[in-house]
Amino acid sequence: MAKIGVTGATGQLGRLVIKQLKTKTAAENVVALVRNPGKAIDLGVEVRAFDYTKPESLGEALKGIDHLLLISSSEVGQRKAQHENVIRAAQQAGVSWIVYTSLLHADTSTLSLAGEHLATEELLKASGIPYTLLRNGWYTENYTGSVAGAIAAGAFIGSAGTGKIASAARVDYAEAAAVVLTDESHRSKVYELAGDEAYTLADLAAEVSRQTGKDIPYNDLPENEYVERLRSLGLPGSLAHAIAGWDASAAKGDLFDDSHTLSWLIGHPTTPLADTVKVALG
Repeated sequence: MAKIGVTGATGQLGRLVIKQLKTKTAAENVVALVRNPGKAIDLGVEVRAFDYTKPESLGEALKGIDHLLLISSSEVGQRKAQHENVIRAAQQAGVSWIVYTSLLHADTSTLSLAGEHLATEELLKASGIPYTLLRNGWYTENYTGSVAGAIAAGAFIGSAGTGKIASAARVDYAEAAAVVLTDESHRSKVYELAGDEAYTLADLAAEVSRQTGKDIPYNDLPENEYVERLRSLGLPGSLAHAIAGWDASAAKGDLFDDSHTLSWLIGHPTTPLADTVKVALG
């Protein structure tokens, strides 16, 4: 059986991927590649130290790995250089296949995140290593994470207008990664992955209102006004601009896809919005 390595395995997505892989292959076939091995003890698989910023050590860590899931770095602005370190190490170590978590419609998206993902896709094309692109859409948790704050404030705010958001729960994307990594028929494919159910932020607010019995409206703001509101809540200016910009891209349809490729890959419907909201509400 192929030895499967997962980078960023102690992250929110990585942990779920490891869990899903253990349902599809023996635990001894899975390797968690992590910056801090001490945080990975509970994963129940082999753990190797793996820091994107230390290229001199990456090749050794990838020895014996056949299939590599490169989960994109969390350090926006540093991603291209860090991913390049991993891809070069994979070449040296003889990795036979890289699966990369990219961004939905990365080649046409206006999201500020798209550039680094596209650059990584180009690095993969030039590497000579067979690869598969999992162009992940938005995680529903990106929005439900702010449910508590919205309830406390009495409203959701944003700049997404009536843009449709076809998000899915993080576990759905994790399952898709596990499916792909354990079936070589998925080599050399580009998958645009999104949830079955598309909603607006007004729809999200309505669902929260329904489940809490409180009237929590969605207040749509001009992008620059949303930036100022976020800054007033204590967010750094750069992050406030990024978040507002993502909403502006959502308004343009950049978070929408109706191909149902994700549910096809995992063999069942993606997690409904209502279910993820319920989890967020505790």
